[in-house]
Amino acid sequence: MRIDVHEKSGTFHLHNDELSYVMKVLPNGHLGQLYFGAPIHDREDFDYLLEICARSHAAVFEDEGFVSLEHVKQEYPSYGNSDFREGAVEILQPDGSRLSDFRYAGYRIEHGKPRLPGLPATYTEDDAEAETLAVTLRDGKDGMEATLFYTIFAGAGVIARSARLENRGTEPVHIERAMSLSLDLPDASYDWIQLAGSWARERTPLRQPLHSGIQAVESLRGHSSHQYNPFLMLVRPETGEDSGEAMGFCLVYSGNFLAQIQADTYGVTRVTMGIHPAWFSWKLAPGESFQTPEAVIVYTNHGLNAMSQTFHRLFRDRLARGAWKNRVRPILINNWEATYFDFDEPKLLSIAEKAKEEGVELFVLDDGWFGARRNDRAGLGDWVPAEGLLPSGIAGLSKKITAMGLSFGLWFEPEMVNPDSDLYRAHPDWTLHAPGRKPTTSRHQLVLDFSRPEVVDYVHGLIAAILREADISYVKWDMNRSITECYSIALPADRQGEVFHRYILGVYDLYERLTSEFPEILFESCAGGGGRFDAGLLYYAPQGWTSDDTDAIERIRIQYGTSYAYPVSSMGSHVSAVPNHQLRRVTSLKTRADVAYFGTYGYELDLNRLSEEEQEQVKACTRFMKEHRELIQYGTFYRLRSPFESNEAAWMVVSGDRKEAIVAYYQILSTVNGGFLRLPLRGLDPDRFYHVREDAGAEGDFYGDELMRAGLVTSDETSQKIGERIRPAGDFRSTLYLLRAKD
Repeated sequence: MRIDVHEKSGTFHLHNDELSYVMKVLPNGHLGQLYFGAPIHDREDFDYLLEICARSHAAVFEDEGFVSLEHVKQEYPSYGNSDFREGAVEILQPDGSRLSDFRYAGYRIEHGKPRLPGLPATYTEDDAEAETLAVTLRDGKDGMEATLFYTIFAGAGVIARSARLENRGTEPVHIERAMSLSLDLPDASYDWIQLAGSWARERTPLRQPLHSGIQAVESLRGHSSHQYNPFLMLVRPETGEDSGEAMGFCLVYSGNFLAQIQADTYGVTRVTMGIHPAWFSWKLAPGESFQTPEAVIVYTNHGLNAMSQTFHRLFRDRLARGAWKNRVRPILINNWEATYFDFDEPKLLSIAEKAKEEGVELFVLDDGWFGARRNDRAGLGDWVPAEGLLPSGIAGLSKKITAMGLSFGLWFEPEMVNPDSDLYRAHPDWTLHAPGRKPTTSRHQLVLDFSRPEVVDYVHGLIAAILREADISYVKWDMNRSITECYSIALPADRQGEVFHRYILGVYDLYERLTSEFPEILFESCAGGGGRFDAGLLYYAPQGWTSDDTDAIERIRIQYGTSYAYPVSSMGSHVSAVPNHQLRRVTSLKTRADVAYFGTYGYELDLNRLSEEEQEQVKACTRFMKEHRELIQYGTFYRLRSPFESNEAAWMVVSGDRKEAIVAYYQILSTVNGGFLRLPLRGLDPDRFYHVREDAGAEGDFYGDELMRAGLVTSDETSQKIGERIRPAGDFRSTLYLLRAKD
């Protein structure tokens, strides 16, 4: 890992064994992009990669050698000064103009990685893990400075980028656009992959070739959203899971975002990512600065699995923080789908007692424990235990649960309020609402104005008081609606464009305070399931509720898509009741568990309602997860077969020393007289001899190269010739294979 600076040629080269990133101060002082890709040798200059030409009808700076920025690859471009493409920055000047002209002013190199104040970001635990280049650009007219940060990590194909804008002039300005990342690539021969969906079907990978013009994913919902994730991939058309060039771009942010690709008519691809400029405006007084969120770029020429594994390691080890970062997660039971709002203390204790018998480690009380909350129409915001339901309060209930030998967890929805609540009646002005306009509700609730510190302080006081007095080791933080009527009565008219971003900063502030005061509590994020499953929240909550859809077959797709960017240890995954409460589909307990294993694992049902045979199955499943969860949650994850492309799905995890692995194979629908099927594995040692045991009992011994090249036989009629047998017929079947290297 090195950052080489060649002063004479004005060249910067960030490189390690996985990538090179080369940029240059252009002859006119702008910062140009020369190369991003597989590692190349350093040299004094890479000027042969600088392509500047005078094209017909181009706008040019004649006194600067007829340079047109429209035809130059740049690092932090702006629209209007001869570049007609969408830029990375736009600043409304006091005179009403929106032009910026940022030119090189200097650089510095820091060991390690600086923190981003008030924002989540990747980090280092030792300065030797990374180096950071900070390049300062300056606009000579208005005194604005832009500092571009580039962090390169040792031993990983990762560049982390962000920008800080500072007003060094004499008058206030308004930042209208401030992207975290802009990258110009020299050709447009890519497919782009996004993760799209909606509630209960989040993060479906969609792949399509780039076309001339703009392609984008975005959210203007006040959160990263169920619909689109702040993540995209650029891959060569021939790239697959195990070979080919791939770039992943992920924004470490939980609010409105824009991830955009603009392919111009000369074949240049511009990638921009950051806070969505719509409804955004930030007033910056003289002496003040604005920091953008961080964007992470991962590069590999070894396929999508390698790209994902880099994200997994980075997000698991250097984005998630705290006591639970690398600790195996407790097996929990959540009462929500078991009881909904229909519970009292005896019913909860009964569920907890049975869960303890089945080997569960953590009991979680979900919605409905506070105020007048007997349905979703009232009480939200009144974080006081409901005495009629819980005569000994949360503190008393938690002590009864922990006396059983279980840990205790609790659900909150800190950012929301019902109009029918004591909080709203006392402070109706504490919600986001536009004066003189009728507010909309969603799930019968309004959004608290977290852009106001006094609102965050109030909510913090209530939640912290409960966490201090009760035996709580887990918090589920929910957020069940998007933001409408985004207006804060606490801010003047010329600052209303700041509300969306200030809101998210308020969320981060509350997370920071609670996780700092209660470092041993495991926080899980949730937003109606996967509506805010993003890298920003992983910084505070190392796991998130992946989706409200708990159907095993849908979860195969959801967890498969999520794995492109996010590690297994971040995915909340539960075994729920059947018929499934979202789809009414019936799947076997085995299949539900075989899917839920590949996450943090838990139960979302009343175990008392299961038959004795099913309860024995639950005990066996719980034992299996306890035995293998370290491998599952922290091993190397490989996607093997996509549920979006066939009737099958498969993935596997491999230990760091490649001595152990678990393969999960799912057949969605049963086939009649089907063809012969093989499943090539990945990540094994080709020269090791592995004992393979199928969960049905068949077993055999094979070399790693056989398993990766010839593959496991998954046809219905046979199983790798490890015991002739006929698989049971039926839809929604799953098989686990356990591999262990033989000495």
